[in-house]
Amino acid sequence: MSKQRLDPLSEQTIDWMVKLRAGTPDTALQERFNLWLAKDPAHAQAWEQLNRRLGGSFKTLRALDQRIPGQADEARQLLLQPTASRRDALRALTGLGLLGGGLWLGASTPLGDSLLADLSTGRGQRQDFNLADGSRLSLNANSAVDLHFTDRQRLLILRRGELVINVAPDPERPLCVRTAEGEVRSPAARFLVARQEQASRVVVLQQSVQTRLFSGVTRDLQEGQAAILYPRSIVPMVGDQRHRADWLQAKLNVLDDPLEDVVAALRPYTRGFVRVAPEIRGLRVQGVYPLDNSARAFAALAETLPIRVDHYSPWLTAIGPA
Repeated sequence: MSKQRLDPLSEQTIDWMVKLRAGTPDTALQERFNLWLAKDPAHAQAWEQLNRRLGGSFKTLRALDQRIPGQADEARQLLLQPTASRRDALRALTGLGLLGGGLWLGASTPLGDSLLADLSTGRGQRQDFNLADGSRLSLNANSAVDLHFTDRQRLLILRRGELVINVAPDPERPLCVRTAEGEVRSPAARFLVARQEQASRVVVLQQSVQTRLFSGVTRDLQEGQAAILYPRSIVPMVGDQRHRADWLQAKLNVLDDPLEDVVAALRPYTRGFVRVAPEIRGLRVQGVYPLDNSARAFAALAETLPIRVDHYSPWLTAIGPA
């Protein structure tokens, strides 16, 4: 991604902050800064604004860590560095809105996730990726992932959606998938991770993984096992859950899920807004539905459940009691 371009005054202000915080400023440097500050009221205003926003930005960084786990800590580390890397970090934070820029509003949306993510898919799109370490990554529709690979770590940050990763073996460098709730780690396994509202689902397709919450709670999962990661607990799922990866074959395989979860799985393949009436959201569903034809999937649900599916336009689908 190219660097955010800022106005000259913002660039100057950032440069002064880098110089003054790089270490203990000498008298000559402080005098030059004072002259710059007094030269124009806009300079003092820009300096005050940057300091205010930088101080408040760490609250934003904590919120960012909930949405995009791990990036807040990396931003903090960059801000502590006394060279050009800190300048680049300040420039990036300003451009992305952590210091007040408008792009932060966009970053909190699905479109912003897609624009900022290293890898992403759109509505109705599944895609496979060969990663640099030899691992094979598959993204479900409307998903977004960041990659952080170094000589010492293999980290994927799942911003949105669902993935299946086939990990290339590396005992010295386990691969980690991070979500808002915690991490899933393995040196060599094949597993699924899906973001849900205030939770993440993990399903082990081959071998084993370790799940860990940011609170320190851990749980090992073996092949065929699954769990839901909540902020404060890891709850195992009953039975073999490997059918949840059938989206790789464009199928939604439902054994006994509530209707609202089935609709949630179809939304990334459906144009527009889908509303489910509250009184039918808990209906239990079984069956296999085509992901690449959501209209057919909704019609099949209406044939087997006491529900009615109405399409008011290409952009609105309403599901209510029959």
